[in-house]
Amino acid sequence: MPDNESLIKLIASCKKGDLRQQELLYKQFYGYALGICIRYLGNRDDALEAANDSFIKVFKSIGSFNEENDFKPWFRKILVNTSLDYKRRNMRFSEAIELTDTVPQTIHTSVIDKLSAQDILALMKNLNEMQRTVFNLYEIDGYSHKEIGSMLNIPDSSSRTYLTRAKQALQQLLTTHSIYTK
Repeated sequence: MPDNESLIKLIASCKKGDLRQQELLYKQFYGYALGICIRYLGNRDDALEAANDSFIKVFKSIGSFNEENDFKPWFRKILVNTSLDYKRRNMRFSEAIELTDTVPQTIHTSVIDKLSAQDILALMKNLNEMQRTVFNLYEIDGYSHKEIGSMLNIPDSSSRTYLTRAKQALQQLLTTHSIYTK
């Protein structure tokens, strides 16, 4: 990632339509973009498409970007919204699986500390789409339940329910997969 001064110069060049600088911005933020899109879409091919669509949106709207603001949060919002749009356009949210008879289990911090980012992403793939989406929006990207409800066109209370069920499912997966409890 470029330092702040270099990034401001890079963005100024992108605003002027300099294709080489746009390519440089793309290369420098590609991994960041793909990582966010994979969290929401779970599938690398879908994430690649959403990330590329996001870059197109960035280059079309970069003229409105205010250099006094941080670029990454502005870009992250585009990535999240593009991923959610992609999901709405190409998939239907699956019905939530009722988690009945789930007894909350305590996970020791040492178990969680042993997990890599790849392990966590693998566990999250076991969540249904709505649970994974709400978990990402709330726990990772910091949106409120009200904002999530508005973004996904669901009641705030449903957002809270999906988050609770996602956490319960992840906790259950951690306790039932012996690979994570060694």
